[in-house]
This record gives sequence, structure tokens and C-alpha cells, in this order.
Amino acid sequence: MALKGKHNIAEISTVRCTVVESGIGRERVEFLTDLLSYNGLEVKSEQEKDKEGNLLNTFVIGVTDILFNPTIVVYQQKLFRKDGEVVTAAFWEQKKADTEIPYWQVPR
Repeated sequence: MALKGKHNIAEISTVRCTVVESGIGRERVEFLTDLLSYNGLEVKSEQEKDKEGNLLNTFVIGVTDILFNPTIVVYQQKLFRKDGEVVTAAFWEQKKADTEIPYWQVPR
């Protein structure tokens, strides 16, 4: 999911959290949980429900730090990967970054 500037707060597992992403699959939850936990954030996630209360196959993930905004933190280069490198927007979105092409020439 792309980084968005909107800051949402919701209750996840009975704790008020900043929503990092919603409507995502289990693999994405595991990726973000590992990344955010490594950076010292307490992560909460739960399976989403529809209006009738039935469980969906998607998840919502958040952190207990109410002031956390993933867009700002990624672009300010304050998150780090386990190998010590800074988390880029491409890494956050789990895309392969082509470092040979200047950023202004990358196709959208």
C-alpha cells in the first residue's frame, strides 16, 4: 500500500493506535510487524470485520504511539532495516528499488 499523509487513529485489540495500514494480507502484516518492532514501536494488529461482524481475510495494523505517522517517518529517514540501512519508500512498499535510474526518470 502506498504511503499516505492521512493520520488515522482507531482501537485495535482494545488499545488506541495509529493505523499504519488497513485492508492488507497476512504477509504484509508480518513484514510491517517485523520492521516496526525492530524500530522500537509496539505493534497491534487484528483481523477486520464487516458491518455484520463477520471476519474478513484482511487485517488492520497499527502502533500504540499516537503521534506516529508512517509517511513522515519514512521520508525523514527515521526507520531502519535490520541490515542498518534506512527504510526507503520503495522498501516500505516492498518494491524493488532500481538505483541505476535517477528518480525523476522512473516510470510511474
